[in-house]
Amino acid sequence: MSITQQAQVSPAAHPQRWAFALLLTLLALALGVSGLPSPLYPIYQQEWHLSALSTTVVFAVYAIGALGAALTVGPVSDAVGRKPVLLAAVGTILVGLLLFLFAGAEWQLILARFLHGAAIGSITVVAGAALLDVRPHDGARNGMLSGVALNIGIAVTALGAAAVAQYAPAPLRTPFVAMGAVVTAILIGVIALVEPHAARTGGRVRLSRPGVPGEIASDFWFSGIGIVAAWSVLGVFLSLYPALVQHVTGHRSVMFVGMLVAVMAAASAVSQYIGGRFPARPTAVVGDLGLAASLGLAVLAVRSGSTSLIVLDTIALGATFGLAFGGSLRHVASVAPAHARGQVMSAYYLLGYLAMGVPTVIAGYLATGYGTATIFPWFVAAVATGCLVAAWIGMRGRRSRTA
Repeated sequence: MSITQQAQVSPAAHPQRWAFALLLTLLALALGVSGLPSPLYPIYQQEWHLSALSTTVVFAVYAIGALGAALTVGPVSDAVGRKPVLLAAVGTILVGLLLFLFAGAEWQLILARFLHGAAIGSITVVAGAALLDVRPHDGARNGMLSGVALNIGIAVTALGAAAVAQYAPAPLRTPFVAMGAVVTAILIGVIALVEPHAARTGGRVRLSRPGVPGEIASDFWFSGIGIVAAWSVLGVFLSLYPALVQHVTGHRSVMFVGMLVAVMAAASAVSQYIGGRFPARPTAVVGDLGLAASLGLAVLAVRSGSTSLIVLDTIALGATFGLAFGGSLRHVASVAPAHARGQVMSAYYLLGYLAMGVPTVIAGYLATGYGTATIFPWFVAAVATGCLVAAWIGMRGRRSRTA
């Protein structure tokens, strides 16, 4: 299809009815790839003798790549189209999988995670925009489906990777071969995709820096502290927590770790779906308070070494994470003025990716010297405080508006 023909296609009538499903699948795949190594970290630590700091660096460098991509690829895709950016991102995922497949040193894991961060950050932004290109009048439903797809991707991939690592040969190789086959199939679909962004400018790319208008500063910090707390939990849960719960419960099975990650992601998907039916600010406040309580329960669960208590707390963490993150995201999107929406969302995700990376590395550094079990309660106390501060700002802002 020529550029002229594409421009004549109404955004509401994309010629490929399967394009929406492909884009949702691509979002699920992207977040699945981000969680793919999580069940394998205890194996890397055991066989490669990685320290807790090394594990968190391997995990957190993903956030650096994702941050850079999230702040730049939006304007690029506006100018050149969604499809070229998505093709480059899926190709980069394949390169990262090859690095994981043949990795024999820590620096190769770090490089692979950085490439995956850049690719997944690009897909998160550009596929989300492409969903609006394909169905421009269904934004709220698109956002809800995107959140659910992201969590389903993590759940299915974590469980699948754990099963392959547990029962197939070469546990540090076979999961990446299997994922490579899936990514290749998706790549074929993206190649066949008709460009969703018919109104692309084709002109000069203009990058805007993150910013927050003064009139929404209080609302932004309510949502911003919420994502900082929530993504800090996510970072440590996907990097240090698997080895910690293996140690305290005595379960050495990779399937146990994969099941925990999958359960948390599934609970988050369900809570985001349900929470999307209620006002954003109260939903986020409930999520922040619940996340603080779930973190406190996590300390008790780890100290007890009870498998059932750890599983129950994982469900609670996932559900409250979904409410806190989903509610804060919907709230900041609703208050951001149209002329600064891109800048506000960039600032929001800037906080999120920094929260995923920086606290995780700090926790890993301290855990290397003092032990993960010793550091974990202090980390929980710090993050729970952030959750309570976010909830306080949310309730205070609500009372001010009511008055």
